[in-house]
Amino acid sequence: MSVFGKIMSSIFGKASATPAAPGAKPSSTATAAAPAGSAGEVDVAGILTQLAVEKKEKLDWQKSIVDLMKLLDLDSSLSARKELAQELQYSGDMNDSASMNVWLHKQVMRKLAENGGKVPEELKA
Repeated sequence: MSVFGKIMSSIFGKASATPAAPGAKPSSTATAAAPAGSAGEVDVAGILTQLAVEKKEKLDWQKSIVDLMKLLDLDSSLSARKELAQELQYSGDMNDSASMNVWLHKQVMRKLAENGGKVPEELKA
């Protein structure tokens, strides 16, 4: 599964009332199942905020891709973030991890919104 697929699965799986069909790809089915503005939208910020409350470590998931990945119990290493950057077609310098991380966080939030997630505007900008 792709890194972004793991992020989606971790978030959208927490909101699922019914399990997805085996082999279903969240990125292709979530948009059809829960278009933006529908009642079926997944409250991404709500889920992540609840997960943060349950963690002992204080994680700034609203700004940090590393903390977001840690919150979801995913590998947040530089190699995992570079893999995510390739998946999301990052065109910048992958050796400039600070710029890449900022771009990744915004892009992940945008992609979650495109796939049926309710994401506050300030997290996508």
